[in-house]
Amino acid sequence: MRHQQLPASAEVVRRVQETADIFTLQLRLDDPSDPSLLTIQPGQFNMLGVFGVGEVPISFKALTNDHDGTPLLEHTIRAVGRVTRALSALKPGDRIGVRGPFGHGWPLAEAQAKDVCVITGGLGCAPAVSVVEHLFVNRSAFGRIHIIQGVRHSDDLIWRTQYEAWARKPDTEVQLAADSAAPDWPWFSGRVTELIKRLSLQPERTRVYCCGPEPMMRASAEQLITQGVNEDAIWLSLERNMQCATGHCGHCQFGADFICRDGPVFNYPHIRDRLGLKGV
Repeated sequence: MRHQQLPASAEVVRRVQETADIFTLQLRLDDPSDPSLLTIQPGQFNMLGVFGVGEVPISFKALTNDHDGTPLLEHTIRAVGRVTRALSALKPGDRIGVRGPFGHGWPLAEAQAKDVCVITGGLGCAPAVSVVEHLFVNRSAFGRIHIIQGVRHSDDLIWRTQYEAWARKPDTEVQLAADSAAPDWPWFSGRVTELIKRLSLQPERTRVYCCGPEPMMRASAEQLITQGVNEDAIWLSLERNMQCATGHCGHCQFGADFICRDGPVFNYPHIRDRLGLKGV
């Protein structure tokens, strides 16, 4: 089996431009018999590398199958730096390197028989897709599902049809919010925390998975606690400048933790006092 630190070669089989600067790559491993990358769990991440340019950590979005049953890895990326812009320039047939999977994902086992509330902001929706799909694939194992997504402007929303499809599933609530909305925006105009106040939660049986900008996650967690959700039931996914993915380079150190090695998913009480502090 391939060592986790060695990149596997993968072919770009599909590229989808989601917005002006956000795109999704669908990847097929050159050696699909190597199971190591296919064991990735919701909340974990891979290092995607462009040969001769560098590599970046990208959260796993989905594991799907090609028409012939070959597994495909999906990652959604925002083009903001040298490597992500190089990834953005790829086209079907090009090859990249993939290392992983890395990090600790969402604690889905402890959410069984509970209601699950998935709250995301901006591109934080990408790593949450795998969580939501896991909940629906194993639907009988979980209670009511709440899906909340917030964007700065209504034009920033991606995967509208996916949210609409999820909303049609039984015992599922989908709420979308835009800080600033176009006139034809049919959902809530305002902050995610205002939407949370409207949720009909059963706090004692609710588990929360949250991913997005840190101020949004902190405000959401505190609002949920106000509504009776136990702080131990809240989990956040953090992002930092992760480079080695093993906790050795120190770039993603967060107090006593390294995001790449000890996260990116953390229990809220464990990081509550460090969120938003400069230099931590």
